[in-house]
Amino acid sequence: MVSSANSSYDDELKTNTCKSMSARKKVSTPSKTSYPYYILACVVMLCVGLGITYFFLQNNVASAQEYPVKGFDVSHHQGDIQWQSISPQEFKFVYLKATEGGDFKDRKFQDNWLKAREQGFLVGAYHFYRLCRDGQIQAQNFIETVPKKTDSLPPVIDLEYDSNCINTYTREQLLKEIQVMHDQLYQHYGLQPIFYTSKAFYNIVLVNEFKQTPLWIREYQSQPELKGNPKWTFWQHTSQGQIKGIPTLVDLNVFQGSEQDWISFLERQGLYQLPQNLPIK
Repeated sequence: MVSSANSSYDDELKTNTCKSMSARKKVSTPSKTSYPYYILACVVMLCVGLGITYFFLQNNVASAQEYPVKGFDVSHHQGDIQWQSISPQEFKFVYLKATEGGDFKDRKFQDNWLKAREQGFLVGAYHFYRLCRDGQIQAQNFIETVPKKTDSLPPVIDLEYDSNCINTYTREQLLKEIQVMHDQLYQHYGLQPIFYTSKAFYNIVLVNEFKQTPLWIREYQSQPELKGNPKWTFWQHTSQGQIKGIPTLVDLNVFQGSEQDWISFLERQGLYQLPQNLPIK
């Protein structure tokens, strides 16, 4: 954008530019017979650009399509979701935003939690971790909000850069606070928490730490590649997904492994694959 303080300068610049172009018009203007060639060249360049873009998009989609176990995550930003229009057979897992920081509670969490479970979805909750709040108060916020259910997915801690908080703690202090929340959720729910994070945050902050904690990586350009090559469990491969029943774009995710691997994962968490379309209160 251009500020109003620069408007007079811009007007003068446009006027002088037009005069200069007019003075050179006889030299620079192509002949009428050359116009079709210019148009053809522009069309060709446009088609090539679109083709390259389509190629890369298709490759990224295809790389996620190789994983059969798919899911999505939502928050209040997705508005009113028509859960009855979404298939639990197509989407094997759903994560709902529950809390953020020390006191924020997602206003749609309780409604989404009840309706998704009633439709037979396997549901979990996630917390957006604020880097400038201590782990104890954030864990308490999550525990007060998310019911303890033996048939729910493990809790997720969303770890991302926050420009307003990044300098509050040193890396060592931050890791200790994350450890506090991790341990409290583990103790309360009896399930190994999962870390959702970006490649950059992992490589700088989490690398070589929490080696037993499953990773859920946000990476939209290609399959996740992390420093030290740890195995990832979930991959958020796009934020531009479309699902009938959800009025906005939505994050789409896959589980790394086959259908049998998914069942084994649930069993290791103390869960079992639930019958589809079985109402769960």
